Amino acid sequence: MVDFEYKKNYDLGDFRKIIAILRGEGGCPWDREQTHASIRRNLLEEAYEVCEAIDEGDCGHLREELGDLLMQVIFHARIEEEADRFDLDDVADMACKKLINRHPHVFGNLQVEDSRQVLQNWDQIKMAEKSQDTTASAMEGVARSLPALWRSEKIQNKAKKVGFDWPDISGAMDKLQEELSELQEAIASGDRQSVFEELGDLLFSVVNVSRFAGVDPESALHQACEKFLRRFRYLEEEAAQRGLELSNMSLDQMEEIYQQGRKTLEGKDSSTI
Repeated sequence: MVDFEYKKNYDLGDFRKIIAILRGEGGCPWDREQTHASIRRNLLEEAYEVCEAIDEGDCGHLREELGDLLMQVIFHARIEEEADRFDLDDVADMACKKLINRHPHVFGNLQVEDSRQVLQNWDQIKMAEKSQDTTASAMEGVARSLPALWRSEKIQNKAKKVGFDWPDISGAMDKLQEELSELQEAIASGDRQSVFEELGDLLFSVVNVSRFAGVDPESALHQACEKFLRRFRYLEEEAAQRGLELSNMSLDQMEEIYQQGRKTLEGKDSSTI
């Protein structure tokens, strides 16, 4: 039996102690085996589950998922504490110093007029902290682990700040059409590497259009996935009612029901951005 005090309610200190117990002698064999790399995906998954709870607007679910995400932070910090490199207090110390430094209008004497100026100062301070003396170095600092759509958007926004951008959405739309034509040519050539590159260019251009339109490309694609799932379920269920199996139907037959589903589900497929 481990040395632990059971309580009606626990706090952050208890949370840290539980993780230490799980990682310690006589703790959990699985927890003891984990490394930063082995639980990297867990951290990402927990972060996305927090986002899902936010989207649901369920505060109870959000509290639970924030706890799961916090556990990942404490777990990673504990691994480093065992190696005598840093602990959770060091993490908090660095985060606090960063917040103080990046809010000179709150913790210093800098005067700002609005949130736009706050963000400008934030970017300048962040670049100085990271010794990013050029826009290219700031672009390279965008995390490669981000979803590609978000990474593209952040890189494009950094280019925009120095004026390397279309004056309006028409230029982005023209570029999108150009990249689509180049992808079609690559497909016609049968060159897989060219298709790979041109498809990437096309997706990058799609993000550019979404940026001008003020639409989050990641959210837009997720909504498209949900829309497709609803319509496909309609197709599957309607086919079953007709005594048909999708595997035995022609594409034209499936498309007919799918388009019928589009009309039937039209109200559900629309949402406010």
